[in-house]
Amino acid sequence: MIDIEFKNELNEEIYKYIDNEFNKYALKNEVVCNFMPFSFIAKKNGKMIGVITGHSYYEEAYIENLIVLDEYRHKHIGSSLIKMAEEYLKEKNAKHINLTTYRFQAPEFYKKCGYTVEFLRENKENPKLDKFFLIKYL
Repeated sequence: MIDIEFKNELNEEIYKYIDNEFNKYALKNEVVCNFMPFSFIAKKNGKMIGVITGHSYYEEAYIENLIVLDEYRHKHIGSSLIKMAEEYLKEKNAKHINLTTYRFQAPEFYKKCGYTVEFLRENKENPKLDKFFLIKYL
């Protein structure tokens, strides 16, 4: 019998398992996986005021999170974090960066940063939850 357990946090063992299996399957298909997580943290006087996280694999990257404290928004913190991530990812040979955001979050911000909408999935019940799929070619 197979047991399945829920985990809401991943540990190093699980990350190694994922990395190994992705790489094995990619190599089997003659593709280099090259999975790499990344994060950049903005601080002021030692206090975290913003963070960007994501990962790259194959020849693309994905931004998972971009968060800037409310009182530091509109001060170019977010765009600086994006720029740092883009420069880092270019050095790692990423060809494009993908991300998603909801209508109530930041689609216009990402457009100003040079991202284009590839797809919009409309939420029929709450337009604030329309989901934007964006891309930027490096």
